[in-house]
Order: sequence, then C-alpha cells, then structure tokens
Amino acid sequence: MKFPAHAMLSLMLAFVPASVRAQSADQGDDKIVMVARDDPEMTAAIAQARSSLDDFLVLSQAPPPGTDDFKLKVMIVDGNATEYFWVIPFERTATGFAGVLANEPKLVQNVVNGQYIKFSRDDISDWGYTRNGHQVGSFTVCVMLKKMSKQDADYVRSNCRFDC
Repeated sequence: MKFPAHAMLSLMLAFVPASVRAQSADQGDDKIVMVARDDPEMTAAIAQARSSLDDFLVLSQAPPPGTDDFKLKVMIVDGNATEYFWVIPFERTATGFAGVLANEPKLVQNVVNGQYIKFSRDDISDWGYTRNGHQVGSFTVCVMLKKMSKQDADYVRSNCRFDC
C-alpha cells in the first residue's frame, strides 16, 4: 500500500491490549504497524520525547526561522481502548494544553478528527516539528519506521524527510 505524502506527517501511535498500532491520518490509506506494548525501543522513544519536552515547548513559543509544523502526540482513552493522536496546532492553557486532533480515530470513539481537545502533560507521548524541511523529534515515528516494510519506510523517509 502506498502512502500519500500529506498523510505521513500525521502518523500516530495507538496502544491496544498487547500491541502498539501506527497509522497515517488519511482515512483511505491508513497503514497499520504493530509493535509490542512493552517494546523497549518504543518505551525509550517516549521517554526521550518526554525528557526533552520542556526544550521543545520553549522552542515552539518563539520558533526560529526555518521551523514550522509544531505538534504534540497525546493519549486519548475511551473505556478499555487507548489511542495516540497528533495535535496540530496546540497551545498551553491555564490547566495544561489544548489543540486540534489531526488523525482519524481507529480504536476510540469519544473523539473525532479535527476536534478541539484539552489534555495534560501526562497525556503527551511525543513531539515534533519541521526544520528546513526535515522532521525533528517524532521519536515514536522513528521506531515505527523500523517496523514497516523497507519500501514503505523508504517512501516515508524520502517524502516526509525523516532523518531517522
């Protein structure tokens, strides 16, 4: 299955009972990548994103020239289902964060693509932005690229300019 280039920037991560699911935001061409829930690379990617979140947030408040598309990946829970979504754009609020979901839900049913949501720092699992046309951050996406077929991963890297 081929990915449209516009959908690759919206890759998301969804935790399901024994696995992690990744997909693009384009409803017609979603690509699913399964990763074990306790995958050490994914766990490390989330930890790396969370440990560098403060620096990212400072940068997003005063973006340097050549940077754009600042985004956060957040967790949404609906009963026993948990899914992770990119939020683009986002903002800080008095009680946490808020922004617009940039992905079509596949597991949870309590949100829709384009919905404005509020969330806490604890809900954030990743961040990313574009610098001079290349993706920065998006640590969980880099893990997912390792789980895709070589053809699909090469397509994403070349069309979306991931350097991982």
